[in-house]
Amino acid sequence: MEELLTQIFGYLRGMWRFRWWGLAATWIFGIIGGAIVYTMPDRYESSARVFVDTQSVLRPLMSGLAVQPNIEQQVTILSRTLITRPNVEKLITMADLDHEARTPEQREAMILDLIGDLQIRSTGRDNLFTLAYQDKRAERAQRVVQALVSLFVESGLVGKQQDASSARRFIDEQITGYEQKLSEAENRLKDFRLRNMALLGDSEHDYVSQIAQLNARVQEAQLELKEAENSRSSLERQLAGEKTTLGSDASGATNGALSEYDARIDTMKKNLDGLLQRYTNEHPDVVGTRRVIADLEEQKRRELESMSKTGGESVGSGAINPVYQQLKVALADADAKVSSLRARVGELTGRVAQLRSQAELLPKIEAEQAQLNRDYDVHKRNYESLVQRRESASISVEMNTKGGVTEFRVIDPPSLPLRPAAPNRMLLLPLAGLVALLAGMAITFALAQVRPAFTDLRNLREITGLPVLGTVTMLRDAARSRAERRGLLAFSGGIASYAIVVAGATAVVKLLQG
Repeated sequence: MEELLTQIFGYLRGMWRFRWWGLAATWIFGIIGGAIVYTMPDRYESSARVFVDTQSVLRPLMSGLAVQPNIEQQVTILSRTLITRPNVEKLITMADLDHEARTPEQREAMILDLIGDLQIRSTGRDNLFTLAYQDKRAERAQRVVQALVSLFVESGLVGKQQDASSARRFIDEQITGYEQKLSEAENRLKDFRLRNMALLGDSEHDYVSQIAQLNARVQEAQLELKEAENSRSSLERQLAGEKTTLGSDASGATNGALSEYDARIDTMKKNLDGLLQRYTNEHPDVVGTRRVIADLEEQKRRELESMSKTGGESVGSGAINPVYQQLKVALADADAKVSSLRARVGELTGRVAQLRSQAELLPKIEAEQAQLNRDYDVHKRNYESLVQRRESASISVEMNTKGGVTEFRVIDPPSLPLRPAAPNRMLLLPLAGLVALLAGMAITFALAQVRPAFTDLRNLREITGLPVLGTVTMLRDAARSRAERRGLLAFSGGIASYAIVVAGATAVVKLLQG
């Protein structure tokens, strides 16, 4: 620490040797700095305040019906991106600055100056913006700020309208595309329903139960067919036996004929017993068999009466046998019934096969119909959503153009400045004086380093590296002391004078600026 203090004091002693040079340099630099500050051209600042009202009553009322973007964020972005080259070129035309730039170089310089000097300051929370610009001429500064305010308001309104128009145009294009897709899906679904109308006509098809019912009817019909075929076979056997009986001798076969009646009656009764084991008394086969038995018994009784009346004469072999005729009629009925039942079994079997083919084809048809319905529902849902969004966009455009949810209010119009806003000479003059004082000190330090002198014994010994045998002290007489005091007073007066001059110049500038 001691060495540091010693070194500092050494520097100060060296600078003190050239104090007059430093004082002269301070005065020179101060005068030059004051002249520069005084001759700096005045710049007038015009400003305007614009309030952006984003809390419109329409916003809560139109919630859910219209598109409501983040207005605060849009305004903030607009304020940050307003000062661009295209907007500045438009501003030059609006402020009538074109005649001042006669060459492309001058116009380019004007654009760069405007981009650098235009200011948009925001308070942030209150959506209050201050638009300012400084120029050498107050009237031109006012015109530029007026053009900037107009550009700020127009950019906000036109930007929203352009965005809404672009969005609506895009939605219209999408709606046109989805209308075509929806029409194609409707045509595909219509053609599919026309092709499969027979299968899709009944929405309550139950092929499993229908096939089961038809199978039961087929089995019942097959059983009836088998019974009819058995009955027909029995009638054929009886008819064959009756033919054999007709070829015998009539005179010697009276008892044989009677016994034949008995045999037939016994056969039919056995058949009746078999039928009663399977069917009821009302079944057609049971009723028919009983009728045949009754006819045979009636024929037997008539045969006996005829024999008693004719004295036992036999009937001629050429006489017609009524039993034979009845058996032929019954056989014809049985054949007709068998044919009918066979046709019924074939019809029911065909219907079962058709239902089975339809049941196998139905899942594929239902899957294709589900896919068509799904595509149609997707296109329809997207189409309806786009139509709803288009209506919302239209309402939003109407809100922005007729009253709107955002309103730009000019709180303070662009002012015509009467006093210059820059340069701030009251600040620049003291600053120039301080810079000149520091420059004078720097010169004294530089001179002390260029022309050094040893003021300390230890410093001399350290720098030369030689042993110092001793020192000679200079004795101060009264005349020298008075001379030093006069020099110190003169130097102090020079510094004080400099400070007074700087303060006086600052005061004069303040008086001139009012």
